[in-house]
Amino acid sequence: MSLSDIVQNGWNALGRGEFDLLVSDYTDDMVFIMPGQTDILEGKEGFRIALDNVGEILPLGFEITELRQIEGINEVVTILEWKSQKIESSQLVVLFKFKNKKIYEERWFVDTEQWKSAF
Repeated sequence: MSLSDIVQNGWNALGRGEFDLLVSDYTDDMVFIMPGQTDILEGKEGFRIALDNVGEILPLGFEITELRQIEGINEVVTILEWKSQKIESSQLVVLFKFKNKKIYEERWFVDTEQWKSAF
């Protein structure tokens, strides 16, 4: 399975609410860097708990409309098209870094002013 397949399977699991399946592809000491780059969540256990509240950390009506993966050496970039109740259409980028086919870092890059206005 390619790294892009692992990332795509994670997006699919997120969409189905299968959070245990999603976190199975992360290292125990993973790091999640949220939009704005100042909020950092460390550890798979904390990440899994945060997923139970995913609806609270995403804009109301958040919907992924398209995903594209770009694979490099030990990393995958997802270009994510999205919309919400307040944003008709936008894009963000998510960087996934891998060790031994497990994600050890997930970092979201967004237009932070637009992201804030979506809430």
